[in-house]
Amino acid sequence: MSRLRVLMGVQRYGREISGGAEQLCRDYATQLVSRGHSVDVVTTRARSYVDWADSYPEGVEVIDGVQVHRLSVARPRDHVVFAGLQSRVVAGAHAAPWYLQREWMRQQGPNVPELVPWLHSHAAGYDVRVFFTYLYDTTWTGLPVAAHYGPTVFHPTAHDEPPFRLSLFEPLFRQADAFGFLTIEELDLVLRRFRLQPAHALLGIGVEQDAQGDADSFRRRWGLEERPYLLYIGRIDPHKGSDELYDQFLAYKQRHPGPLALVFLGPAIKELAEHPDVIVTGHFEDQDRWDALAGCVAYVNPSYFESFSRTLTEAWALRRPALVQGHCAVLDGQARRSGGALPYRGFAEFEAGVELLTGDTALGDRLGRSGRRFIETHYRWDEVTTRYERLLFRAATTRRRAA
Repeated sequence: MSRLRVLMGVQRYGREISGGAEQLCRDYATQLVSRGHSVDVVTTRARSYVDWADSYPEGVEVIDGVQVHRLSVARPRDHVVFAGLQSRVVAGAHAAPWYLQREWMRQQGPNVPELVPWLHSHAAGYDVRVFFTYLYDTTWTGLPVAAHYGPTVFHPTAHDEPPFRLSLFEPLFRQADAFGFLTIEELDLVLRRFRLQPAHALLGIGVEQDAQGDADSFRRRWGLEERPYLLYIGRIDPHKGSDELYDQFLAYKQRHPGPLALVFLGPAIKELAEHPDVIVTGHFEDQDRWDALAGCVAYVNPSYFESFSRTLTEAWALRRPALVQGHCAVLDGQARRSGGALPYRGFAEFEAGVELLTGDTALGDRLGRSGRRFIETHYRWDEVTTRYERLLFRAATTRRRAA
């Protein structure tokens, strides 16, 4: 295959930013560079998605061979104004008019005044232009501009959440020449919602196959000793299901006293009440994640809104079983296809799942081995990157005409 010149657009970019569309962009970019392609990223100076305040210096930085162009955000998010618009536009009883939806997008941000001029000056110099995640203004504003200069690929990272149903996004999804999807559930959701038949690829995300974790080190660090524990990884945020998991776990402990603990590995957007059976670690390094996974009874993902769960596949890489939110189509589908997780819907099924996995280690081992076989079959980075290259070459050479 020949060498591609690729431009990627994403709201944040940096080694310190883990998870979500931002890490997906960074992983894909780094994998492409390792195969000899040229990749530039246009992004913001923001480190935090909470307020988009500029933290990185403006200008160009090279990260793992990727040229990163950072542009300033006009202003931090005004949470009071945005909360009012969120209630009216996203949670309102009636469809909001276009001008309010557009203002909701502007207030959500990140609002980057120099993005459009930058794209007009630079976007024509690439073989293909790629944008990540449908939700933010960098994609809503940037993708249509980039599409004027040549083929575009869109990674919606979509899940069935209230903003996804806004009419604001209908023109956006018709701008791209091709789509990259993470799961069959995401693909089906987008095709149903927008009635599209686009060029696309089912990509997934690669997972490190040879990762090792030191369970004893993690236990010593957090005073767990020999206690069994369930593990949640990611930001502690009600929108990710952390409050519900906390409440369900405490209800479980009231009915089943014992040594079982729950570990939240990640920073808190909303603090949890202290409890002797709940451990909150705060910020963590990559190795902490593997160490924590190595020793857990099961990984738990309680989120209702996922387009893919990277941490679920990482649990399977270490042959650990999982409990996942059954009301999330993506998690439910991954659990059933892999045979590596138990989906639950509500407290009764959560309680039953925890009882099964704490009472039958052989069952947990079987689930973990099934998950491992699944990621070996579908999520090796060399195979994911090959699928991605084919998608980019297809987009670069055969441009779909909008109807």
